[in-house]
Amino acid sequence: MGLLPNLNLFGPASEADKRATEVRSGAVAPSRAERARCWEARDAYFACLDASGIVDAVKDDKKAAAACGAESGRFEKDCAAQWVTYFKKWRVQDIQKKARLKELEAQGASKMDVQSDFAARK
Repeated sequence: MGLLPNLNLFGPASEADKRATEVRSGAVAPSRAERARCWEARDAYFACLDASGIVDAVKDDKKAAAACGAESGRFEKDCAAQWVTYFKKWRVQDIQKKARLKELEAQGASKMDVQSDFAARK
């Protein structure tokens, strides 16, 4: 037994930490509870970005880190790395899409009823 028996410098300290690392790396699929925790962290991070006036957290990473560091840390801890990247890019695209639609409506464009899922139409 060494001087620091509980100090694990080479990996996760517990099964929960090991699981979280596996989820973040994409080695295992997240459970329903883990997905819910990820979505909560994402929503809190995006709310912070909105309050700080930051649209693109990838492009403005230093500004986002300064304004929303704690929320970003939780988001990156609770979500798979690929999900973090996807959600950040999706957010920018969604904001751009909404702005473009608003612009088109202001120009007199007709609104179309478009369904973007596979549910049966009513």
